[in-house]
Amino acid sequence: MEGTLERAVHVLRRGGLVVYPTDTVYGLGADALCDEAVERVFEAKQRPLSKPISIAVNDMEMLRCVSVVTPEAEEFATLFLPGPYTIVLKARRILPKVLTGGTDLIGVRIPAHEIALALIEKFDGPITATSANISGEKDPVSPEEVHVVHDLLIDGHVLPGTPSTVVDLVHFRVLRTGPGMEEIRDYLKRRGQRGVG
Repeated sequence: MEGTLERAVHVLRRGGLVVYPTDTVYGLGADALCDEAVERVFEAKQRPLSKPISIAVNDMEMLRCVSVVTPEAEEFATLFLPGPYTIVLKARRILPKVLTGGTDLIGVRIPAHEIALALIEKFDGPITATSANISGEKDPVSPEEVHVVHDLLIDGHVLPGTPSTVVDLVHFRVLRTGPGMEEIRDYLKRRGQRGVG
């Protein structure tokens, strides 16, 4: 696996696309700080530029580099991350504007998968975390289901298959239901917030 990760980092550093396993589905990874690489992700997925793309980091330090981490976000991360959740926060200027779809908000994951975390750590930077599919098609849970253009695929075998739960921590609402909904609802209820929106 070490050699595969080295090759994947090389691909990312030259603006390429890497399909990698997460704790939910296969992700399509590119250098999240490189405009050209991010544009390749949109092209590969045939995704409208108006639709934001989430990113993955491996720890709180990197999360703070790419987003504005409020005390509420810090609390959420302590309780739930790493895990099958995407948290929506205010994006920092270091990120390409195209990632936010014009919203100035960014979805960020810390996936609970050792390969994904090792890849981000070796690359030493955030990568895109959108699912490795053509927009609107099935989220891939095995290498055989990956049909999107890519330069390298890291085989993580068959994955759980339920996309991450998306929690907007700016407006305190759930944008997409998924794993751990009971815990998320309890968390939002304890905070006196609205829950699913």
